[in-house]
Amino acid sequence: MTEYARVYGGSLYDLAAEEQLTAVILEEMTAIKGIFRENPDYLKLLSEPSISKDERIKLIEDAFGNQVQRYLVSFLKLLCEKGILREYEGCTEEFTKRYNEDNNIAEAVVTSAVKLSDSQLDALKSKLENTVGKRVSIINKIDASVLAGLKVELEGKQFDGTVQGRLTDISKKINETII
Repeated sequence: MTEYARVYGGSLYDLAAEEQLTAVILEEMTAIKGIFRENPDYLKLLSEPSISKDERIKLIEDAFGNQVQRYLVSFLKLLCEKGILREYEGCTEEFTKRYNEDNNIAEAVVTSAVKLSDSQLDALKSKLENTVGKRVSIINKIDASVLAGLKVELEGKQFDGTVQGRLTDISKKINETII
């Protein structure tokens, strides 16, 4: 994460907290992040120097003006005016980090070979919440190379219960024994 993302994302969070809009703006920021990821050409268009700033600002207003909080629309316009709209994802990460800290939420990244069902995610969430004593937000990543099992990253710790992880451990032990 860049310094721009920390400063701008943190400033938006401070404003949202003051206005008691952190949850709403976080949800909207996450949705916009998804839009930018799904439509990289749109983000490229909003950063295109051959298009005037006024036109790019109008594109933001047309797309988001009546859809999201005005503070967030103004934030997008500010990033566009400064030529740092590509920092938006980092700003969202900083905003989320601050929100999670203030609301005692731990973020868990769970990697599995296949998408977990809602009931599996709920059971895992409950177990993790009991373990860390916080509410847990789960991001489920799919990686077929794990073969089976789960890898969980939570609060700087990694728990690897994947077949791939076990095979790697066995391979290391064999190599250490041979050497």
